Amino acid sequence: MPPIISPQVEFNALLAQVKQYTPEIFDQQGQFLNLLEGKWQEPGKPRSFVSPIDGTVLGSLPMLERATALRAVEFARGEFAAWAAIDLDERRRRVQDCLDQLRNHVELIAKLLMWEIGKTYKLGFTDIDRCIDGVQWYNDNIEQMLGRRKPLGLVSNIASWNYPMSVLLHAVLVQVLCGNSVIAKTPTDGGFISLSFTFAIARRCGLPVTLVSGPGGELSDVLVKDHHIDCLSFVGGRYNGRNIADALDEHQKRYMLEMEGVNTYGIWDYSDWDTLASQLRKGYDYGKQRCTAYVRFVVERRLFPRFLETYWNVMQSLKIGNPTVVQNANDPLPELAFGPVINAGQATELDRLYQDALKTGATPLLEGHLPDELFLPGQDRSAYRAPRALVNLPRQSELYFKEPFGPIDTIVLVDRQEELVGEMNISNGALVAAVASDDERLAQRTAKEIRAFKVGINQLRSRGDREEVFGGLGESWRGAFVGGKLLVEAVTEGASDQALYGNFDDAILLPDNP
Repeated sequence: MPPIISPQVEFNALLAQVKQYTPEIFDQQGQFLNLLEGKWQEPGKPRSFVSPIDGTVLGSLPMLERATALRAVEFARGEFAAWAAIDLDERRRRVQDCLDQLRNHVELIAKLLMWEIGKTYKLGFTDIDRCIDGVQWYNDNIEQMLGRRKPLGLVSNIASWNYPMSVLLHAVLVQVLCGNSVIAKTPTDGGFISLSFTFAIARRCGLPVTLVSGPGGELSDVLVKDHHIDCLSFVGGRYNGRNIADALDEHQKRYMLEMEGVNTYGIWDYSDWDTLASQLRKGYDYGKQRCTAYVRFVVERRLFPRFLETYWNVMQSLKIGNPTVVQNANDPLPELAFGPVINAGQATELDRLYQDALKTGATPLLEGHLPDELFLPGQDRSAYRAPRALVNLPRQSELYFKEPFGPIDTIVLVDRQEELVGEMNISNGALVAAVASDDERLAQRTAKEIRAFKVGINQLRSRGDREEVFGGLGESWRGAFVGGKLLVEAVTEGASDQALYGNFDDAILLPDNP
């Protein structure tokens, strides 16, 4: 019997639930709308959006032009004064109402994320659960973190597609809780349906949130540089982040720009291979489409045989396939390491990087395969790529200095500790790194030389949430660091003699009260 799409995640049934619960996000023809000027309107110029899972058309992004986005920004800034004047207890009550309503729809949101961005069933739940649990923590503790600090004004949010709930929606709700009004752009590559659904709930709860869709070229000036914007929160690639940082040189406003770097795992004088195996398996969540994914392993040469054995066994155990496919209607959804990458274009880009590495002299170590039983017969597989790995990557290869943002690992062999550090610091700063060694004192010394914001000792590090500080070094980050009290400080102002904690260019370091 051929595999089928599980009835519990059939997309048209999910879309019917969205229309039932939040009919306001659609026009009379069923097209998605933008949330601006306090209401759902403006279908813009619809652009078809297909699922990375199998090419199913999910709907049309309501792409706006610049003039309409400017209207949205002006109105959102106008909401600030009245919202900031509302008592903190009332803001907390409304945010709590939003969280309570979101909890009623966790399963629907998680399943939408499967279709929109190719998450597995488990990871879809993780994304929305982390958002709700994280904001709940802020709502419970905001009074002591906020103190006498005052909100900034209008906060603009531009984020990548991979974590629309636990990164984008989480940030928006905390910013609102602090007394700001908020505008956010839906990621062009996915997440607009789940975000529209959750923003509709937030707006019903009386929160001053605006959500718009549109091409970056049309909307970037408005959402980054417009004088109505008081603070910018950006999560995305280094190229776009650099352009935004350059644009902000002329605009004295708050910002948090999270960009990628090559996150590395160094292994020296090590023997706990079972622990490393579990970390390698965990590290493949969502096909390494994370800003904190470890994609480069720098290994002491004499340990390479044991590393290779461990790595190979883990890779052979990973299951990659369609996350909605089952053999029988009553079967549970499959437990996969990951499904598709975000779209066929990204899959083709991964192929290009891999082939470029081979042409420049890299040695292929692993080329995985996609098992037929985990796909529908004849389905579109253009966004799927199995794990691949390379060793002896030459410096002239583009992948040597670049994060692939997908399932390609590179392995570098070294003979001296100085080489270990040098090969771990090849991207001028990263968000996370790790050092594995039986000699913990050696690992601690080495960690101090690694250009990453967080360095794990015999463990992976992640973005973290709640009270844990998060940021980056070098070109992986610009602006205020976030997490716990620092996230609150990043979107509020207080005593003029207190500086923000972050990674700023000296020329535009902002005091706490700009």
